[in-house]
Amino acid sequence: MGRPGAGPGARGVFIARGKEDALVTKNMIPGDSVYGEKRIAIETVQQDTNEKLKIEYRVWNPFRSKLAAAILGGVDKIHMKPGSKVLYLGAASGTTVSHVSDLVGPEGLVYAVEFSHRSGRDLLNVAKKRTNIIPIIEDARHPHKYRMLIGMVDVVFSDVAQPDQARILALNCHMFLKNQGHFVISIKANCIDSTAEPAVVFAGEIKKLQSEKLKPQEQLTLEPYERDHAVVVGTYRAVKKAGAA
Repeated sequence: MGRPGAGPGARGVFIARGKEDALVTKNMIPGDSVYGEKRIAIETVQQDTNEKLKIEYRVWNPFRSKLAAAILGGVDKIHMKPGSKVLYLGAASGTTVSHVSDLVGPEGLVYAVEFSHRSGRDLLNVAKKRTNIIPIIEDARHPHKYRMLIGMVDVVFSDVAQPDQARILALNCHMFLKNQGHFVISIKANCIDSTAEPAVVFAGEIKKLQSEKLKPQEQLTLEPYERDHAVVVGTYRAVKKAGAA
């Protein structure tokens, strides 16, 4: 397999070319798999010293991660770069969180909020090795309960399959997201209204976000990886351009 090349839509995400192309992130903890994912080691030479280096990448499965599905679906930016501080709502057992940990690197932080204690146990184990993950076993509906643990963040990512998921995102953005910071939300249509067409549900959720000073800039559905899901990316308290109405 050749050396992974830059991937779509995100710094730190690469495409490993082979029999089947794979989305990968550079492993922050070489030698360690988080959930049994495949690892790819590449030998490279440091230009100034001619020293051989081994770089390890972890395969990021879009069928197990809505963020990976959004990147492969062509989302322009997810705004999670080296050094970023990310608040991740709905962290589950830490599968996608571990890849976000790779993206932000040792200088960044991932505040990972998960309500389920069973998933939370797995998340705590992931965080033992990955010191840039701060696990918070709490209900994302009540951000005041963990306000002492979190500073201001650059990005809020939300994958909370609840009818009031737009409100949950907004509450956390108001408390923790910097002005002109970014949000990424995965919306599950049948969680909000199983009787309506998904496109109608997504349009309704966009209106709710706009009413909370969350300005959507990109929206895409996650087929073929997830049915009736959309990811929306946008800016919080966006600065109005001069001359705009």
